Amino acid sequence: MSDPIPEVAAKLREIRNGEDAVSEASHEVLPYTRRVLDALGALRALVTDNTPEEQLESDLRVVHGIVSALVGSRKATKVIQSLPVVRRLVAADVAAAYEKDPSASSYGEIVACYPSILAVTSYRIAHVFFAHGHRSVARIMSEDAHRSTGIDIHPGAKIGERVFIDHATGVVIGETSVLGKRVELYHGVTLAAFSNKRGRDDSGKKRHPTIGDDVTIYPNATILGGETTIGDGSVIGGNVWITESVPRYTRVTIESPRLQLLQAPPPEFGEGI
Repeated sequence: MSDPIPEVAAKLREIRNGEDAVSEASHEVLPYTRRVLDALGALRALVTDNTPEEQLESDLRVVHGIVSALVGSRKATKVIQSLPVVRRLVAADVAAAYEKDPSASSYGEIVACYPSILAVTSYRIAHVFFAHGHRSVARIMSEDAHRSTGIDIHPGAKIGERVFIDHATGVVIGETSVLGKRVELYHGVTLAAFSNKRGRDDSGKKRHPTIGDDVTIYPNATILGGETTIGDGSVIGGNVWITESVPRYTRVTIESPRLQLLQAPPPEFGEGI
């Protein structure tokens, strides 16, 4: 049998030299993923752990060095300066989870166990990098949380304080989404754009919905479009599909499906269901 390796290698060389999308990507100077995740872990620890006060300054200098390796010293300083704000936001998110989830036994349980806190904390850190123009760093951070939790939050989204994502799996929040304060989402909620027929022409435009303050969105609801706004205080029921704006303090539901109940004889009478 002839050796197929040389032929396959020749075909791959030809494809690589053809400057397709993958070849173009290989020419970009992308951040080293391991360094990004090291920075994310260190920053997350600073905003979710209570470092002993005598170690705090030294820890900050170490983290500054890790971040500097990614984005340079000047921007690393801006990231470090943002940490008090990020810490306050994360603390408010943890408090909101405790207040809204009666199954939570303590703040510590929420920080240690809740996937939404991991995802939202990672988002809040990634959003800082996104705001300073380091999109690739931000996306690597957010995708790490996505892989770990099943929650997909684009770092470009704008999310107000005291957000809570209950159960959380399968939630999608697109790049230009805007969420107000005290928003509560359940698993499977999608805040997305319409099918993008204009492709790159829509880059930078508002494509995802705006959610007002004090809105609750129940499981598997889908809300689409950059012009779609859900007004303050509204409640969006499970499994709804929304492509137009909803006024303030509105309850949106779908008609309950008709259930068929077929009563079968109990097994002791000879037949099961």
